[in-house]
Amino acid sequence: MPDHIHFFCAQRNDKKNLPAFIRDFKRWTTSELKRQGIDEKIWQNEFFDHLLRNDESYEEKWIYTKMNPVRKGLCDNPDDWPYQGECDNLSP
Repeated sequence: MPDHIHFFCAQRNDKKNLPAFIRDFKRWTTSELKRQGIDEKIWQNEFFDHLLRNDESYEEKWIYTKMNPVRKGLCDNPDDWPYQGECDNLSP
């Protein structure tokens, strides 16, 4: 989406908590954009997280996320959205 990102992730081995992961992700993407000549603030200070509780919830959220560009009128078919990510199984 042009104005936000949906990010599905699962923690492994208790290596990093979610706020630390998001902080580092924002730093890395900001650094990469600066390297490409984009030197503007792109991230808000906070983030919103939602804990997925079961496979049904996971599927529901994935479909909602995939349909975002269609709801915003950016494409007619979600598979036509060029910035669509990938969804891998998050089960252990």
